[in-house]
Amino acid sequence: MGRPSKYTEEFRRDAVDLVRSSQRPINQVARELGMSHETLRNWVRAAERRTGAVGPVSGGDGLSVADKDAEIARLRRGERGAAAGEGDPAQGSRLFREGDGSVTSRFRFISAHRATLGVKRLCRVLAVSRSGFYRWVASEPARHARAAGEDALAEQIKVIHADSGGTYGSPRVTVELHDQGVRVNRKRVERIMRQRDVVGRHLRRRKRTTIPDPAVPPTPDLIGRDFTATALDQRWCGDITYLRVGAGWLYLATVIDIATRRLIGWSINTHMRTALLIDALDAAVAARGGRVDGVIFHSDRGAQYGSGDFADACQRHDIRRSMGRIGSSYDNALAEAFFATLKRELDVDHRRWATEADARRDVFRWIAFYNHRRRHSALGYLSPADYEQTLTPTTLHQIAA
Repeated sequence: MGRPSKYTEEFRRDAVDLVRSSQRPINQVARELGMSHETLRNWVRAAERRTGAVGPVSGGDGLSVADKDAEIARLRRGERGAAAGEGDPAQGSRLFREGDGSVTSRFRFISAHRATLGVKRLCRVLAVSRSGFYRWVASEPARHARAAGEDALAEQIKVIHADSGGTYGSPRVTVELHDQGVRVNRKRVERIMRQRDVVGRHLRRRKRTTIPDPAVPPTPDLIGRDFTATALDQRWCGDITYLRVGAGWLYLATVIDIATRRLIGWSINTHMRTALLIDALDAAVAARGGRVDGVIFHSDRGAQYGSGDFADACQRHDIRRSMGRIGSSYDNALAEAFFATLKRELDVDHRRWATEADARRDVFRWIAFYNHRRRHSALGYLSPADYEQTLTPTTLHQIAA
Protein backbone atom coordinates (compact mmCIF):
# COMPACT_ATOMS: atom_id res chain seq x y z
CA MET A 1 0.00 0.00 0.00
CA GLY A 2 1.47 3.38 -1.04
CA ARG A 3 2.16 6.26 1.27
CA PRO A 4 -0.87 8.56 1.72
CA SER A 5 -0.65 11.83 -0.21
CA LYS A 6 0.12 14.96 1.78
CA TYR A 7 -2.26 16.91 -0.48
CA THR A 8 -5.99 16.89 0.18
CA GLU A 9 -8.56 16.78 -2.60
CA GLU A 10 -9.52 20.37 -1.78
CA PHE A 11 -5.88 21.45 -2.25
CA ARG A 12 -5.69 19.62 -5.60
CA ARG A 13 -8.86 21.28 -6.89
CA ASP A 14 -7.73 24.73 -5.84
CA ALA A 15 -4.24 24.21 -7.30
CA VAL A 16 -5.66 23.14 -10.69
CA ASP A 17 -8.06 26.10 -10.66
CA LEU A 18 -5.15 28.45 -9.90
CA VAL A 19 -3.19 27.09 -12.86
CA ARG A 20 -6.14 27.36 -15.23
CA SER A 21 -6.93 30.91 -14.21
CA SER A 22 -3.30 32.06 -14.22
CA GLN A 23 -1.29 33.47 -17.09
CA ARG A 24 1.98 32.40 -15.47
CA PRO A 25 4.06 29.30 -16.32
CA ILE A 26 3.03 26.18 -14.45
CA ASN A 27 6.51 25.76 -12.95
CA GLN A 28 6.23 29.23 -11.38
CA VAL A 29 2.86 28.38 -9.84
CA ALA A 30 4.32 25.11 -8.55
CA ARG A 31 7.21 26.94 -6.88
CA GLU A 32 4.77 29.24 -5.11
CA LEU A 33 2.85 26.20 -3.87
CA GLY A 34 6.07 24.52 -2.71
CA MET A 35 5.57 21.42 -4.84
CA SER A 36 6.91 19.62 -7.89
CA HIS A 37 5.85 21.14 -11.21
CA GLU A 38 5.47 17.61 -12.64
CA THR A 39 2.99 16.74 -9.91
CA LEU A 40 0.99 19.89 -10.60
CA ARG A 41 1.14 19.24 -14.36
CA ASN A 42 -0.23 15.74 -13.79
CA TRP A 43 -3.11 17.12 -11.74
CA VAL A 44 -3.99 19.56 -14.51
CA ARG A 45 -3.88 16.82 -17.16
CA ALA A 46 -6.04 14.54 -15.02
CA ALA A 47 -8.58 17.32 -14.57
CA GLU A 48 -8.60 17.93 -18.32
CA ARG A 49 -9.26 14.24 -18.97
CA ARG A 50 -12.15 14.25 -16.49
CA THR A 51 -13.82 17.40 -17.76
CA GLY A 52 -12.63 17.60 -21.34
CA ALA A 53 -11.66 21.24 -20.72
CA VAL A 54 -8.20 22.52 -21.52
CA GLY A 55 -6.90 25.27 -19.26
CA PRO A 56 -5.00 28.32 -20.57
CA VAL A 57 -1.60 26.97 -19.59
CA SER A 58 0.91 24.71 -21.32
CA GLY A 59 3.27 24.03 -18.45
CA GLY A 60 5.49 27.04 -18.88
CA ASP A 61 6.78 26.16 -22.36
CA GLY A 62 3.77 27.30 -24.42
CA LEU A 63 4.24 30.23 -26.74
CA SER A 64 1.31 32.21 -25.42
CA VAL A 65 2.65 32.23 -21.85
CA ALA A 66 6.21 32.90 -22.97
CA ASP A 67 5.09 35.76 -25.21
CA LYS A 68 3.20 37.33 -22.34
CA ASP A 69 6.18 36.98 -20.00
CA ALA A 70 8.45 38.56 -22.61
CA GLU A 71 6.04 41.45 -23.10
CA ILE A 72 5.85 42.10 -19.36
CA ALA A 73 9.65 42.09 -19.11
CA ARG A 74 9.90 44.44 -22.09
CA LEU A 75 7.42 46.88 -20.57
CA ARG A 76 9.29 46.88 -17.27
CA ARG A 77 12.56 47.59 -19.03
CA GLY A 78 10.90 50.41 -20.92
CA GLU A 79 9.57 51.99 -17.74
CA ARG A 80 13.09 52.17 -16.33
CA GLY A 81 14.13 54.33 -19.26
CA ALA A 82 12.28 57.45 -18.06
CA ALA A 83 14.41 60.61 -18.18
CA ALA A 84 15.83 61.75 -14.87
CA GLY A 85 14.55 65.30 -15.33
CA GLU A 86 11.04 64.28 -16.30
CA GLY A 87 8.48 66.47 -14.58
CA ASP A 88 10.72 69.55 -14.44
CA PRO A 89 9.08 72.81 -15.65
CA ALA A 90 9.52 73.52 -19.37
CA GLN A 91 11.64 76.44 -20.53
CA GLY A 92 9.73 79.71 -20.31
CA SER A 93 7.13 78.42 -17.86
CA ARG A 94 6.18 80.38 -14.75
CA LEU A 95 8.36 78.62 -12.23
CA PHE A 96 8.08 80.90 -9.20
CA ARG A 97 4.92 80.87 -7.17
CA GLU A 98 4.16 82.48 -3.86
CA GLY A 99 6.28 80.85 -1.20
CA ASP A 100 8.70 79.21 -3.69
CA GLY A 101 12.02 81.01 -3.43
CA SER A 102 14.60 78.34 -2.75
CA VAL A 103 18.11 78.74 -4.15
CA THR A 104 17.74 75.56 -6.19
CA SER A 105 14.54 76.88 -7.79
CA ARG A 106 16.32 80.12 -8.67
CA PHE A 107 19.22 78.23 -10.21
CA ARG A 108 16.80 76.22 -12.31
CA PHE A 109 15.11 79.40 -13.49
CA ILE A 110 18.46 80.95 -14.42
CA SER A 111 19.49 77.82 -16.30
CA ALA A 112 16.22 77.85 -18.27
CA HIS A 113 16.45 81.57 -19.24
CA ARG A 114 20.16 82.37 -19.36
CA ALA A 115 20.28 82.21 -23.17
CA THR A 116 17.86 85.13 -23.48
CA LEU A 117 18.42 87.15 -20.29
CA GLY A 118 22.00 86.35 -19.33
CA VAL A 119 23.43 84.80 -16.20
CA LYS A 120 24.79 88.03 -14.70
CA ARG A 121 21.45 89.86 -14.87
CA LEU A 122 19.42 86.92 -13.58
CA CYS A 123 21.79 86.32 -10.66
CA ARG A 124 21.55 89.99 -9.71
CA VAL A 125 17.76 90.08 -9.89
CA LEU A 126 17.34 86.80 -8.02
CA ALA A 127 20.02 87.64 -5.42
CA VAL A 128 22.26 84.64 -5.92
CA SER A 129 25.99 84.48 -6.70
CA ARG A 130 27.25 83.61 -10.15
CA SER A 131 29.93 81.36 -8.66
CA GLY A 132 27.26 79.45 -6.79
CA PHE A 133 25.23 79.06 -9.97
CA TYR A 134 28.21 77.74 -11.94
CA ARG A 135 29.04 75.28 -9.16
CA TRP A 136 25.45 74.11 -9.36
CA VAL A 137 25.74 73.72 -13.15
CA ALA A 138 29.01 71.78 -12.77
CA SER A 139 27.31 69.34 -10.40
CA GLU A 140 24.40 68.76 -12.78
CA PRO A 141 25.69 65.42 -14.18
CA ALA A 142 26.04 64.04 -10.67
CA ARG A 143 22.52 65.20 -9.80
CA HIS A 144 21.12 63.58 -12.92
CA ALA A 145 22.94 60.37 -12.09
CA ARG A 146 21.48 60.40 -8.57
CA ALA A 147 18.00 61.11 -9.95
CA ALA A 148 18.35 58.30 -12.47
CA GLY A 149 19.46 55.96 -9.68
CA GLU A 150 16.48 57.05 -7.59
CA ASP A 151 14.14 56.39 -10.51
CA ALA A 152 15.62 52.93 -11.06
CA LEU A 153 15.29 52.13 -7.35
CA ALA A 154 11.70 53.36 -7.40
CA GLU A 155 10.94 50.96 -10.25
CA GLN A 156 12.45 48.06 -8.29
CA ILE A 157 10.32 49.04 -5.30
CA LYS A 158 7.19 49.17 -7.46
CA VAL A 159 7.91 45.70 -8.87
CA ILE A 160 8.46 44.23 -5.37
CA HIS A 161 5.32 45.96 -4.11
CA ALA A 162 3.29 44.66 -7.07
CA ASP A 163 4.67 41.13 -6.67
CA SER A 164 3.48 41.15 -3.07
CA GLY A 165 -0.04 41.90 -4.25
CA GLY A 166 0.31 45.50 -3.15
CA THR A 167 0.72 44.48 0.49
CA TYR A 168 4.36 45.15 1.42
CA GLY A 169 5.29 48.28 3.33
CA SER A 170 8.80 49.75 3.57
CA PRO A 171 10.26 47.18 6.06
CA ARG A 172 9.57 44.14 3.86
CA VAL A 173 10.41 46.00 0.67
CA THR A 174 13.78 46.94 2.20
CA VAL A 175 14.53 43.33 3.14
CA GLU A 176 13.57 42.16 -0.35
CA LEU A 177 15.92 44.75 -1.88
CA HIS A 178 18.74 43.57 0.40
CA ASP A 179 18.07 40.01 -0.73
CA GLN A 180 18.45 41.22 -4.33
CA GLY A 181 21.82 42.75 -3.50
CA VAL A 182 20.66 46.38 -3.30
CA ARG A 183 22.29 48.36 -0.50
CA VAL A 184 19.70 50.80 0.75
CA ASN A 185 18.34 51.81 4.15
CA ARG A 186 14.74 51.67 5.20
CA LYS A 187 14.34 55.46 5.54
CA ARG A 188 15.23 55.96 1.88
CA VAL A 189 12.81 53.24 0.81
CA GLU A 190 10.11 54.78 2.99
CA ARG A 191 10.72 58.21 1.45
CA ILE A 192 10.60 56.92 -2.13
CA MET A 193 7.40 54.97 -1.45
CA ARG A 194 5.81 58.02 0.16
CA GLN A 195 6.80 60.34 -2.71
CA ARG A 196 5.43 57.92 -5.32
CA ASP A 197 2.34 56.96 -3.34
CA VAL A 198 3.33 53.30 -3.00
CA VAL A 199 1.51 52.15 0.14
CA GLY A 200 1.12 48.81 1.92
CA ARG A 201 -2.27 47.75 3.17
CA HIS A 202 -3.72 48.39 6.62
CA LEU A 203 -6.63 46.67 8.31
CA ARG A 204 -9.75 48.02 9.94
CA ARG A 205 -11.18 46.51 13.08
CA ARG A 206 -13.15 43.34 12.36
CA LYS A 207 -16.00 41.54 14.04
CA ARG A 208 -15.58 38.19 15.75
CA THR A 209 -17.05 35.04 14.22
CA THR A 210 -16.39 32.30 16.77
CA ILE A 211 -19.27 31.93 19.22
CA PRO A 212 -18.27 30.64 22.66
CA ASP A 213 -20.32 27.87 24.19
CA PRO A 214 -20.42 28.01 28.01
CA ALA A 215 -21.55 24.38 28.05
CA VAL A 216 -18.32 23.13 26.45
CA PRO A 217 -16.48 20.80 28.86
CA PRO A 218 -13.36 22.38 30.35
CA THR A 219 -10.16 21.99 28.30
CA PRO A 220 -6.87 23.27 29.77
CA ASP A 221 -4.84 26.09 28.27
CA LEU A 222 -1.51 24.40 27.48
CA ILE A 223 -0.07 27.49 25.75
CA GLY A 224 -0.62 30.27 28.25
CA ARG A 225 0.00 32.98 25.63
CA ASP A 226 3.47 31.57 25.01
CA PHE A 227 3.44 31.33 21.21
CA THR A 228 6.88 29.78 20.84
CA ALA A 229 8.04 26.28 20.04
CA THR A 230 11.34 24.39 20.04
CA ALA A 231 10.46 21.95 17.23
CA LEU A 232 8.15 21.48 14.28
CA ASP A 233 4.79 19.87 15.09
CA GLN A 234 5.16 20.62 18.76
CA ARG A 235 2.48 23.32 18.96
CA TRP A 236 -0.24 24.26 16.48
CA CYS A 237 -2.99 26.83 16.67
CA GLY A 238 -6.03 27.69 14.58
CA ASP A 239 -9.23 29.67 14.21
CA ILE A 240 -12.12 30.44 11.83
CA THR A 241 -12.77 33.63 9.86
CA TYR A 242 -15.32 34.79 7.30
CA LEU A 243 -15.17 36.20 3.76
CA ARG A 244 -17.99 38.13 2.12
CA VAL A 245 -19.03 36.58 -1.22
CA GLY A 246 -21.96 38.07 -3.12
CA ALA A 247 -24.92 37.99 -0.78
CA GLY A 248 -23.44 35.23 1.37
CA TRP A 249 -20.30 34.11 3.18
CA LEU A 250 -17.37 31.72 2.92
CA TYR A 251 -15.59 30.48 6.03
CA LEU A 252 -11.90 29.65 6.35
CA ALA A 253 -10.55 27.33 9.06
CA THR A 254 -6.79 27.21 9.66
CA VAL A 255 -4.04 25.21 11.33
CA ILE A 256 -0.71 27.01 11.87
CA ASP A 257 2.58 25.51 13.08
CA ILE A 258 3.66 27.89 15.85
CA ALA A 259 7.35 27.12 15.33
CA THR A 260 7.45 28.55 11.82
CA ARG A 261 4.15 30.43 11.39
CA ARG A 262 3.47 28.21 8.37
CA LEU A 263 -0.16 27.52 7.48
CA ILE A 264 -0.02 23.74 7.20
CA GLY A 265 -3.75 22.99 6.99
CA TRP A 266 -6.85 24.87 5.94
CA SER A 267 -10.32 24.39 4.54
CA ILE A 268 -12.85 26.74 2.94
CA ASN A 269 -16.60 26.17 2.79
CA THR A 270 -19.95 27.91 2.87
CA HIS A 271 -20.61 26.76 6.45
CA MET A 272 -18.73 26.98 9.73
CA ARG A 273 -19.81 23.65 11.17
CA THR A 274 -17.39 21.34 12.94
CA ALA A 275 -16.70 19.44 9.71
CA LEU A 276 -14.90 22.53 8.39
CA LEU A 277 -12.45 22.44 11.33
CA ILE A 278 -11.92 18.70 11.00
CA ASP A 279 -11.12 19.07 7.28
CA ALA A 280 -8.48 21.70 8.11
CA LEU A 281 -7.03 19.48 10.85
CA ASP A 282 -6.91 16.43 8.57
CA ALA A 283 -5.17 18.54 5.91
CA ALA A 284 -2.50 19.60 8.42
CA VAL A 285 -1.88 16.01 9.52
CA ALA A 286 -1.59 14.90 5.89
CA ALA A 287 0.85 17.75 5.14
CA ARG A 288 3.07 16.50 7.98
CA GLY A 289 3.18 12.94 6.67
CA GLY A 290 0.20 11.43 8.47
CA ARG A 291 1.62 11.23 12.02
CA VAL A 292 1.83 14.09 14.51
CA ASP A 293 1.73 12.20 17.80
CA GLY A 294 1.46 14.46 20.82
CA VAL A 295 1.22 17.82 19.04
CA ILE A 296 -0.76 20.47 20.94
CA PHE A 297 -3.55 22.19 19.01
CA HIS A 298 -4.59 25.51 20.58
CA SER A 299 -7.84 27.35 19.81
CA ASP A 300 -10.43 29.62 21.39
CA ARG A 301 -13.46 28.18 23.19
CA GLY A 302 -15.84 28.28 20.24
CA ALA A 303 -18.57 25.68 20.18
CA GLN A 304 -17.06 23.93 17.14
CA TYR A 305 -13.69 23.43 18.82
CA GLY A 306 -15.38 22.11 21.93
CA SER A 307 -17.61 19.65 20.13
CA GLY A 308 -17.41 15.91 20.58
CA ASP A 309 -16.71 15.38 16.87
CA PHE A 310 -13.68 17.65 16.96
CA ALA A 311 -12.44 15.98 20.14
CA ASP A 312 -12.75 12.60 18.41
CA ALA A 313 -10.76 13.90 15.41
CA CYS A 314 -7.99 15.10 17.72
CA GLN A 315 -7.95 11.79 19.54
CA ARG A 316 -7.74 9.91 16.24
CA HIS A 317 -4.52 11.78 15.39
CA ASP A 318 -3.18 11.73 18.98
CA ILE A 319 -3.46 15.54 19.17
CA ARG A 320 -3.69 17.25 22.57
CA ARG A 321 -6.33 20.00 22.71
CA SER A 322 -5.70 23.38 24.32
CA MET A 323 -8.09 26.32 24.68
CA GLY A 324 -7.77 29.94 25.76
CA ARG A 325 -10.25 31.82 27.88
CA ILE A 326 -13.68 32.94 26.64
CA GLY A 327 -13.62 36.40 25.04
CA SER A 328 -9.85 36.88 25.13
CA SER A 329 -8.29 37.31 21.67
CA TYR A 330 -4.83 37.52 23.26
CA ASP A 331 -5.12 33.88 24.30
CA ASN A 332 -5.08 32.94 20.60
CA ALA A 333 -3.04 35.90 19.40
CA LEU A 334 -1.04 34.12 16.71
CA ALA A 335 -4.12 32.86 14.87
CA GLU A 336 -5.73 36.29 15.22
CA ALA A 337 -2.59 37.94 13.80
CA PHE A 338 -2.62 35.59 10.81
CA PHE A 339 -6.20 36.54 9.95
CA ALA A 340 -5.39 40.23 10.40
CA THR A 341 -2.60 39.86 7.85
CA LEU A 342 -4.77 37.91 5.41
CA LYS A 343 -7.63 40.41 5.59
CA ARG A 344 -5.33 43.40 5.27
CA GLU A 345 -3.41 42.02 2.31
CA LEU A 346 -6.48 40.71 0.49
CA ASP A 347 -8.14 44.08 1.20
CA VAL A 348 -11.22 42.32 2.57
CA ASP A 349 -12.67 45.53 4.03
CA HIS A 350 -13.02 47.08 0.57
CA ARG A 351 -13.93 44.14 -1.64
CA ARG A 352 -16.71 41.62 -2.10
CA TRP A 353 -16.11 38.64 -4.33
CA ALA A 354 -18.80 37.97 -6.91
CA THR A 355 -18.48 34.19 -6.81
CA GLU A 356 -17.22 31.49 -4.48
CA ALA A 357 -14.72 30.38 -7.13
CA ASP A 358 -13.18 33.87 -7.30
CA ALA A 359 -12.83 34.04 -3.51
CA ARG A 360 -11.33 30.55 -3.21
CA ARG A 361 -8.85 31.29 -5.98
CA ASP A 362 -7.66 34.56 -4.42
CA VAL A 363 -7.37 33.06 -0.93
CA PHE A 364 -5.52 29.99 -2.22
CA ARG A 365 -3.11 32.20 -4.21
CA TRP A 366 -2.46 34.37 -1.14
CA ILE A 367 -1.84 31.33 1.10
CA ALA A 368 0.76 30.06 -1.39
CA PHE A 369 2.38 33.51 -1.33
CA TYR A 370 2.25 33.66 2.47
CA ASN A 371 3.83 30.23 3.00
CA HIS A 372 6.53 30.38 0.34
CA ARG A 373 7.32 34.02 -0.45
CA ARG A 374 5.96 36.49 2.10
CA ARG A 375 8.67 37.75 4.46
CA HIS A 376 7.68 37.39 8.11
CA SER A 377 9.12 39.87 10.60
CA ALA A 378 9.15 37.28 13.42
CA LEU A 379 11.25 34.92 11.26
CA GLY A 380 14.05 37.33 10.45
CA TYR A 381 12.14 38.36 7.32
CA LEU A 382 12.21 34.87 5.82
CA SER A 383 9.09 33.17 4.52
CA PRO A 384 7.72 30.34 6.71
CA ALA A 385 8.83 27.72 4.15
CA ASP A 386 12.32 29.20 3.86
CA TYR A 387 12.59 29.43 7.63
CA GLU A 388 11.75 25.74 7.97
CA GLN A 389 14.75 24.95 5.77
CA THR A 390 17.09 26.78 8.17
CA LEU A 391 15.94 25.06 11.33
CA THR A 392 18.36 23.33 13.66
CA PRO A 393 17.91 22.56 17.36
CA THR A 394 19.65 25.87 18.14
CA THR A 395 17.75 28.10 15.73
CA LEU A 396 14.24 27.12 16.81
CA HIS A 397 13.94 29.24 19.91
CA GLN A 398 11.73 31.93 21.34
CA ILE A 399 10.16 33.44 18.24
CA ALA A 400 8.14 36.42 19.42
CA ALA A 401 4.42 36.29 18.68
